[in-house]
Amino acid sequence: MPFNGLRARLSERFSLRKGGESSAAAFWVMVRKEFGDHVRSWRFVILMGIILLACIGSVYSAVTALRSGANEDTSMAFLQIFTLSDGTLPNFIAFVTFLGPLMGIALGFDAVNAERSRGTLSRLISQPIYRDDLLKAKFVSTLLVITVAIFALGLLVMGLGLIVIGYPPTPEQFLRVLLFLITSVVYIGFWLNLSILFSVRFRQATTSALAGLAIWIFFTVFYGMLLNLVAKGAAPSENAGAEAVMRYQELILSLNRLSPSELFNEANTTLLMPSVRSLGPLTMEQVVGALPSPLPLGQSLLLVWPQLTGMLSATMICFGLSYLLFMRQEIRSRS
Repeated sequence: MPFNGLRARLSERFSLRKGGESSAAAFWVMVRKEFGDHVRSWRFVILMGIILLACIGSVYSAVTALRSGANEDTSMAFLQIFTLSDGTLPNFIAFVTFLGPLMGIALGFDAVNAERSRGTLSRLISQPIYRDDLLKAKFVSTLLVITVAIFALGLLVMGLGLIVIGYPPTPEQFLRVLLFLITSVVYIGFWLNLSILFSVRFRQATTSALAGLAIWIFFTVFYGMLLNLVAKGAAPSENAGAEAVMRYQELILSLNRLSPSELFNEANTTLLMPSVRSLGPLTMEQVVGALPSPLPLGQSLLLVWPQLTGMLSATMICFGLSYLLFMRQEIRSRS
Protein backbone atom coordinates (compact mmCIF):
# COMPACT_ATOMS: atom_id res chain seq x y z
CA MET A 1 0.00 0.00 0.00
CA PRO A 2 2.81 2.49 0.72
CA PHE A 3 4.27 1.67 -2.73
CA ASN A 4 0.94 2.38 -4.36
CA GLY A 5 0.82 5.78 -2.66
CA LEU A 6 4.40 6.60 -3.74
CA ARG A 7 3.65 5.54 -7.33
CA ALA A 8 0.56 7.75 -7.36
CA ARG A 9 2.59 10.74 -6.17
CA LEU A 10 5.35 10.10 -8.73
CA SER A 11 2.86 9.74 -11.56
CA GLU A 12 1.20 12.96 -10.43
CA ARG A 13 4.54 14.80 -10.43
CA PHE A 14 5.44 13.34 -13.81
CA SER A 15 2.16 14.46 -15.33
CA LEU A 16 2.65 17.92 -13.84
CA ARG A 17 6.14 18.12 -15.32
CA LYS A 18 4.79 17.11 -18.74
CA GLY A 19 2.10 19.74 -18.47
CA GLY A 20 4.53 22.46 -17.40
CA GLU A 21 5.03 23.90 -20.89
CA SER A 22 1.31 23.91 -21.69
CA SER A 23 0.63 25.56 -18.31
CA ALA A 24 3.17 28.32 -19.04
CA ALA A 25 1.69 28.83 -22.50
CA ALA A 26 -1.81 29.12 -21.03
CA PHE A 27 -0.53 31.58 -18.42
CA TRP A 28 0.99 33.91 -21.02
CA VAL A 29 -2.14 33.64 -23.17
CA MET A 30 -4.14 34.93 -20.20
CA VAL A 31 -1.56 37.68 -19.59
CA ARG A 32 -1.79 38.86 -23.22
CA LYS A 33 -5.59 38.78 -23.12
CA GLU A 34 -5.77 40.78 -19.87
CA PHE A 35 -3.11 43.23 -21.12
CA GLY A 36 -5.09 43.88 -24.29
CA ASP A 37 -8.33 44.29 -22.36
CA HIS A 38 -6.73 46.91 -20.11
CA VAL A 39 -5.16 48.89 -22.94
CA ARG A 40 -8.39 48.92 -24.98
CA SER A 41 -10.60 49.89 -22.03
CA TRP A 42 -11.98 53.41 -21.61
CA ARG A 43 -10.93 53.26 -17.96
CA PHE A 44 -7.26 53.09 -18.93
CA VAL A 45 -7.62 55.80 -21.62
CA ILE A 46 -9.25 58.23 -19.15
CA LEU A 47 -6.65 57.53 -16.46
CA MET A 48 -3.77 58.01 -18.88
CA GLY A 49 -5.31 61.26 -20.13
CA ILE A 50 -5.55 62.67 -16.62
CA ILE A 51 -2.02 61.59 -15.66
CA LEU A 52 -0.57 62.84 -18.96
CA LEU A 53 -2.12 66.29 -18.50
CA ALA A 54 -0.87 66.39 -14.90
CA CYS A 55 2.66 65.47 -15.99
CA ILE A 56 2.74 68.11 -18.72
CA GLY A 57 1.54 70.67 -16.17
CA SER A 58 4.26 69.65 -13.71
CA VAL A 59 6.94 69.94 -16.42
CA TYR A 60 5.67 73.40 -17.38
CA SER A 61 5.77 74.43 -13.71
CA ALA A 62 9.34 73.12 -13.31
CA VAL A 63 10.54 74.82 -16.49
CA THR A 64 8.99 78.13 -15.39
CA ALA A 65 10.77 77.85 -12.04
CA LEU A 66 14.10 77.04 -13.73
CA ARG A 67 13.84 79.98 -16.14
CA SER A 68 12.94 82.36 -13.32
CA GLY A 69 16.12 81.38 -11.51
CA ALA A 70 14.36 79.94 -8.45
CA ASN A 71 17.27 77.55 -7.95
CA GLU A 72 20.84 78.73 -8.47
CA ASP A 73 22.27 75.19 -8.59
CA THR A 74 22.05 74.34 -12.30
CA SER A 75 24.22 71.20 -12.12
CA MET A 76 21.12 69.16 -11.20
CA ALA A 77 18.74 70.95 -13.59
CA PHE A 78 17.77 67.69 -15.29
CA LEU A 79 16.65 66.10 -12.01
CA GLN A 80 14.90 69.31 -10.98
CA ILE A 81 12.42 68.77 -13.85
CA PHE A 82 10.93 66.08 -11.57
CA THR A 83 11.23 67.89 -8.23
CA LEU A 84 10.95 71.65 -8.86
CA SER A 85 7.76 73.73 -9.00
CA ASP A 86 6.95 77.41 -9.34
CA GLY A 87 4.09 77.10 -6.83
CA THR A 88 1.20 77.11 -9.31
CA LEU A 89 1.16 73.30 -9.76
CA PRO A 90 2.69 70.43 -7.76
CA ASN A 91 5.86 68.80 -9.05
CA PHE A 92 6.02 65.45 -10.90
CA ILE A 93 6.62 63.40 -7.72
CA ALA A 94 3.54 64.93 -6.06
CA PHE A 95 1.38 64.06 -9.07
CA VAL A 96 2.59 60.45 -9.11
CA THR A 97 2.08 60.20 -5.33
CA PHE A 98 -1.50 61.44 -5.66
CA LEU A 99 -2.65 59.84 -8.93
CA GLY A 100 -0.61 56.61 -8.80
CA PRO A 101 -2.82 54.94 -6.14
CA LEU A 102 -5.93 55.84 -8.17
CA MET A 103 -4.40 54.10 -11.17
CA GLY A 104 -3.64 50.94 -9.16
CA ILE A 105 -7.09 50.85 -7.54
CA ALA A 106 -8.94 51.56 -10.80
CA LEU A 107 -7.14 48.76 -12.68
CA GLY A 108 -7.49 46.10 -9.99
CA PHE A 109 -10.71 46.63 -8.00
CA ASP A 110 -12.78 44.25 -10.18
CA ALA A 111 -10.06 41.80 -11.23
CA VAL A 112 -11.75 38.72 -9.72
CA ASN A 113 -15.27 39.67 -8.58
CA ALA A 114 -16.19 40.95 -12.06
CA GLU A 115 -15.45 37.47 -13.46
CA ARG A 116 -17.53 36.03 -10.63
CA SER A 117 -20.52 38.32 -11.22
CA ARG A 118 -20.47 37.63 -14.99
CA GLY A 119 -20.37 33.88 -14.32
CA THR A 120 -17.11 33.43 -16.26
CA LEU A 121 -14.92 32.54 -13.26
CA SER A 122 -16.19 28.96 -13.02
CA ARG A 123 -15.77 28.54 -16.79
CA LEU A 124 -12.18 29.73 -16.60
CA ILE A 125 -11.38 27.42 -13.69
CA SER A 126 -12.96 24.47 -15.55
CA GLN A 127 -10.34 24.91 -18.33
CA PRO A 128 -7.04 22.93 -18.11
CA ILE A 129 -5.22 25.68 -16.22
CA TYR A 130 -4.02 26.00 -12.65
CA ARG A 131 -6.22 28.10 -10.44
CA ASP A 132 -3.36 30.25 -9.15
CA ASP A 133 -2.27 31.00 -12.74
CA LEU A 134 -5.49 32.97 -13.16
CA LEU A 135 -4.69 35.26 -10.22
CA LYS A 136 -1.04 35.60 -11.22
CA ALA A 137 -2.03 36.46 -14.81
CA LYS A 138 -4.36 39.19 -13.53
CA PHE A 139 -1.56 40.68 -11.44
CA VAL A 140 1.26 40.35 -14.00
CA SER A 141 -0.78 41.78 -16.90
CA THR A 142 -1.95 44.81 -14.89
CA LEU A 143 1.55 45.42 -13.53
CA LEU A 144 2.90 45.31 -17.09
CA VAL A 145 0.34 47.94 -18.11
CA ILE A 146 1.37 50.15 -15.18
CA THR A 147 5.08 49.66 -15.98
CA VAL A 148 4.61 50.64 -19.62
CA ALA A 149 2.53 53.69 -18.66
CA ILE A 150 4.94 54.95 -15.98
CA PHE A 151 8.05 54.46 -18.11
CA ALA A 152 6.34 56.13 -21.09
CA LEU A 153 5.45 59.16 -18.95
CA GLY A 154 8.91 59.27 -17.38
CA LEU A 155 10.67 59.09 -20.75
CA LEU A 156 8.31 61.77 -22.08
CA VAL A 157 9.26 64.08 -19.22
CA MET A 158 12.94 63.30 -19.82
CA GLY A 159 12.53 64.18 -23.51
CA LEU A 160 10.82 67.47 -22.70
CA GLY A 161 13.59 68.20 -20.20
CA LEU A 162 16.24 67.60 -22.86
CA ILE A 163 14.51 70.02 -25.22
CA VAL A 164 14.14 72.73 -22.58
CA ILE A 165 17.51 72.41 -20.82
CA GLY A 166 19.53 71.76 -23.95
CA TYR A 167 22.08 69.26 -22.62
CA PRO A 168 21.83 65.53 -21.78
CA PRO A 169 21.89 64.09 -18.25
CA THR A 170 24.95 62.44 -16.80
CA PRO A 171 24.85 58.62 -16.50
CA GLU A 172 24.26 58.94 -12.74
CA GLN A 173 21.31 61.31 -13.27
CA PHE A 174 19.84 58.91 -15.84
CA LEU A 175 20.17 55.99 -13.39
CA ARG A 176 18.51 58.08 -10.66
CA VAL A 177 15.51 58.73 -12.91
CA LEU A 178 15.29 55.02 -13.84
CA LEU A 179 15.31 54.08 -10.14
CA PHE A 180 12.60 56.67 -9.52
CA LEU A 181 10.44 55.06 -12.24
CA ILE A 182 11.01 51.55 -10.82
CA THR A 183 10.09 52.82 -7.34
CA SER A 184 6.91 54.36 -8.78
CA VAL A 185 5.95 50.99 -10.31
CA VAL A 186 6.47 49.27 -6.92
CA TYR A 187 4.40 51.97 -5.17
CA ILE A 188 1.49 51.68 -7.63
CA GLY A 189 1.89 47.87 -7.51
CA PHE A 190 1.15 48.00 -3.78
CA TRP A 191 -2.19 49.73 -4.41
CA LEU A 192 -2.89 47.31 -7.26
CA ASN A 193 -2.33 44.31 -4.98
CA LEU A 194 -4.48 45.89 -2.28
CA SER A 195 -7.37 46.36 -4.74
CA ILE A 196 -6.95 42.78 -6.05
CA LEU A 197 -7.11 41.58 -2.42
CA PHE A 198 -10.43 43.39 -1.98
CA SER A 199 -11.72 42.03 -5.29
CA VAL A 200 -11.03 38.50 -4.03
CA ARG A 201 -12.54 39.20 -0.60
CA PHE A 202 -15.72 41.05 -1.67
CA ARG A 203 -18.19 39.74 -4.22
CA GLN A 204 -19.37 43.19 -5.36
CA ALA A 205 -17.01 45.35 -7.42
CA THR A 206 -18.42 48.55 -5.89
CA THR A 207 -17.61 47.30 -2.39
CA SER A 208 -14.02 46.47 -3.29
CA ALA A 209 -13.60 49.84 -5.04
CA LEU A 210 -14.96 51.69 -2.01
CA ALA A 211 -12.67 49.72 0.34
CA GLY A 212 -9.60 50.64 -1.71
CA LEU A 213 -10.61 54.28 -2.00
CA ALA A 214 -11.36 54.44 1.74
CA ILE A 215 -7.83 53.31 2.62
CA TRP A 216 -6.33 55.73 0.08
CA ILE A 217 -8.38 58.66 1.49
CA PHE A 218 -7.47 57.65 5.05
CA PHE A 219 -3.73 57.82 4.36
CA THR A 220 -4.04 60.92 2.15
CA VAL A 221 -6.34 63.06 4.33
CA PHE A 222 -7.03 61.68 7.78
CA TYR A 223 -3.74 60.01 8.74
CA GLY A 224 -1.97 63.37 8.93
CA MET A 225 -4.71 64.71 11.23
CA LEU A 226 -4.43 61.70 13.55
CA LEU A 227 -0.67 62.07 13.56
CA ASN A 228 -0.98 65.72 14.59
CA LEU A 229 -3.18 64.70 17.53
CA VAL A 230 -0.64 62.09 18.61
CA ALA A 231 2.18 64.61 18.19
CA LYS A 232 0.43 67.14 20.43
CA GLY A 233 -0.31 64.51 23.08
CA ALA A 234 3.21 63.06 23.11
CA ALA A 235 5.09 66.37 22.83
CA PRO A 236 7.81 66.75 25.48
CA SER A 237 7.77 69.68 27.88
CA GLU A 238 9.73 72.86 27.21
CA ASN A 239 12.33 71.86 29.80
CA ALA A 240 12.87 68.40 28.30
CA GLY A 241 16.41 67.41 27.40
CA ALA A 242 17.86 66.75 23.96
CA GLU A 243 17.49 62.99 24.38
CA ALA A 244 13.74 63.25 25.07
CA VAL A 245 13.26 65.56 22.08
CA MET A 246 15.15 63.11 19.84
CA ARG A 247 13.00 60.19 21.04
CA TYR A 248 9.87 62.23 20.34
CA GLN A 249 11.00 63.14 16.82
CA GLU A 250 11.92 59.53 16.05
CA LEU A 251 8.51 58.34 17.32
CA ILE A 252 6.63 60.79 15.09
CA LEU A 253 8.85 59.92 12.13
CA SER A 254 8.26 56.18 12.65
CA LEU A 255 4.48 56.67 12.82
CA ASN A 256 4.57 58.83 9.70
CA ARG A 257 6.43 56.10 7.83
CA LEU A 258 3.48 53.73 8.27
CA SER A 259 1.92 55.62 5.36
CA PRO A 260 2.93 54.20 1.92
CA SER A 261 2.95 57.69 0.39
CA GLU A 262 5.47 58.88 2.99
CA LEU A 263 7.80 55.97 2.15
CA PHE A 264 7.44 56.78 -1.54
CA ASN A 265 8.11 60.49 -1.01
CA GLU A 266 11.19 59.89 1.12
CA ALA A 267 12.64 57.36 -1.35
CA ASN A 268 12.17 59.49 -4.44
CA THR A 269 13.12 62.80 -2.85
CA THR A 270 16.43 61.22 -1.84
CA LEU A 271 16.98 59.59 -5.24
CA LEU A 272 16.19 62.72 -7.27
CA MET A 273 17.80 65.24 -4.88
CA PRO A 274 21.41 64.18 -4.18
CA SER A 275 21.74 67.07 -1.71
CA VAL A 276 19.52 65.16 0.76
CA ARG A 277 21.96 63.54 3.18
CA SER A 278 19.67 62.35 5.98
CA LEU A 279 16.01 61.39 6.49
CA GLY A 280 15.86 61.67 10.27
CA PRO A 281 16.57 64.17 13.04
CA LEU A 282 20.23 65.08 13.54
CA THR A 283 22.03 66.57 16.51
CA MET A 284 24.40 69.52 16.24
CA GLU A 285 27.34 67.16 16.83
CA GLN A 286 26.34 65.15 13.75
CA VAL A 287 25.88 68.25 11.57
CA VAL A 288 29.15 69.98 12.46
CA GLY A 289 31.88 69.00 10.02
CA ALA A 290 29.56 67.51 7.39
CA LEU A 291 30.45 68.57 3.83
CA PRO A 292 27.54 70.14 1.88
CA SER A 293 28.30 68.05 -1.21
CA PRO A 294 25.78 65.85 -3.05
CA LEU A 295 25.68 62.16 -2.19
CA PRO A 296 26.76 59.59 -4.80
CA LEU A 297 24.08 57.23 -6.10
CA GLY A 298 25.26 54.29 -3.98
CA GLN A 299 24.99 56.30 -0.75
CA SER A 300 21.51 57.57 -1.70
CA LEU A 301 20.42 53.97 -2.30
CA LEU A 302 21.75 52.92 1.11
CA LEU A 303 19.84 55.82 2.68
CA VAL A 304 16.47 54.80 1.16
CA TRP A 305 16.95 51.02 1.28
CA PRO A 306 14.54 50.63 4.28
CA GLN A 307 11.85 52.60 2.43
CA LEU A 308 12.27 50.49 -0.72
CA THR A 309 12.15 47.17 1.16
CA GLY A 310 9.14 48.40 3.17
CA MET A 311 7.13 49.16 0.03
CA LEU A 312 8.17 45.86 -1.57
CA SER A 313 7.24 43.90 1.58
CA ALA A 314 3.80 45.53 1.79
CA THR A 315 3.22 44.65 -1.88
CA MET A 316 4.22 41.01 -1.35
CA ILE A 317 2.07 40.70 1.79
CA CYS A 318 -1.02 41.96 -0.10
CA PHE A 319 -0.37 39.52 -2.96
CA GLY A 320 0.19 36.64 -0.52
CA LEU A 321 -3.12 37.34 1.23
CA SER A 322 -4.92 37.54 -2.14
CA TYR A 323 -3.34 34.22 -3.18
CA LEU A 324 -4.33 32.53 0.08
CA LEU A 325 -7.94 33.75 -0.03
CA PHE A 326 -8.39 32.90 -3.71
CA MET A 327 -7.00 29.36 -3.37
CA ARG A 328 -9.30 28.64 -0.41
CA GLN A 329 -12.48 29.98 -1.99
CA GLU A 330 -15.13 27.62 -3.27
CA ILE A 331 -16.01 28.47 -6.86
CA ARG A 332 -19.31 27.29 -8.26
CA SER A 333 -21.20 28.15 -11.43
CA ARG A 334 -22.76 31.62 -11.11
CA SER A 335 -20.94 32.05 -7.75
